[in-house]
Formats: sequence, structure tokens, C-alpha cells
Amino acid sequence: MSKWSLITKGFIKENPTFVLVLGMCPTLAVTTSAMNGLEMGLATMFVLLLSNIVISLISPIVPDKVHIPGYIVVIATFVTVLQLLMQAFVPAVYEELGLFIPLIVVNCIVLGRAEAFAGSHGAGESALDGIGIGLGFTVSLTLIGIVREALGSGAVFGWKFISGDGILAFIMAPGAFLVLGYLMVLFNKLAKK
Repeated sequence: MSKWSLITKGFIKENPTFVLVLGMCPTLAVTTSAMNGLEMGLATMFVLLLSNIVISLISPIVPDKVHIPGYIVVIATFVTVLQLLMQAFVPAVYEELGLFIPLIVVNCIVLGRAEAFAGSHGAGESALDGIGIGLGFTVSLTLIGIVREALGSGAVFGWKFISGDGILAFIMAPGAFLVLGYLMVLFNKLAKK
């Protein structure tokens, strides 16, 4: 597999949100705004990239019976590092994303990529896979956030383009499901062409 296809497969062929339908908790809960989606996607990509590299390096020496717990320890370590960095340098973002940062540890995208890819490939390929899947997840969350914020409050990235209020349902949980569903249909329709 070429380096370019390792990066681009996360956008269409193996998009974690729209094709693989993974990571639905942060997808539905955090994407009330485009900025939240972007920030959560980047946080997940950070953990995905670093954990893929380390897991690819340690997988040959980790016994088969404990490879999943071993992978979780690696992922949890990088999530802890991420939490500490966010608390120190971007506390407002950390407060905004709240509980969903520690939940990256159990995000099936991160553990799934560790198991399906990083455990059987080299560090370079695993890094590219982490970047590709992470970027695909980031773009997906940001797109959902853009649609929800635009319809729910008439703004995108905080820039108000419609005076008055939007449709409140799009900022709430039903709007998350509606936007996700319609974007999945659109994405899969376009991906088949």
C-alpha cells in the first residue's frame, strides 16, 4: 500500500465516522459546534498517531494473551499526556470537551486501529495510518459540527451569518442523529461513484 493511500483511506474508504461507524459518542455529543468537532478530532488524532507508533514497536514483544490490555495501557498513557498538555496550555478547550477527552481511551477507533493495523505493521506505516484515520475523523466531526452549528444557531466557527435564532433541535441530541444520518447517506452515495 502506498504512503498516499495510507493517508487518504481515512477520508473515504475507511472513514471512521461515515463508513466504519466508529466513535459515535464523541461524534454525537461534542459536535454542537464546528470548533468542538475540530478540537475533538485533533485530540483523537494526537492519541491515534502516537499510540499507533508505539504499539507497532512493542507488538512483536507483547504476548498474544495480553496484547489488548497492553495496547490499552499505551493508549491511556497518551490520553493522560494529552489531558495534562491541554490543562496546561489550552484549559478552555479542555473544559469545553470535558469528559470526552478521557473517553478517548475507550474510543473504538483508537483501539481498533491498534489491533487491526499498528499491531502488524511498521512504525512508519502505522504513523501514516494514524494520520489518515485521524484526519478523516477530524474532518467528519468538523463537518457535522458545521452543519449543526449553522442550522442550530446560524453561525459557523462562531461567525454569525444569520440574525436571530436557528433551529434549536440541531444543537440538541435529535439534531446530532439527523445530521449524522443525512451526512452518512450523502457520503456513502458520493463514495460509490
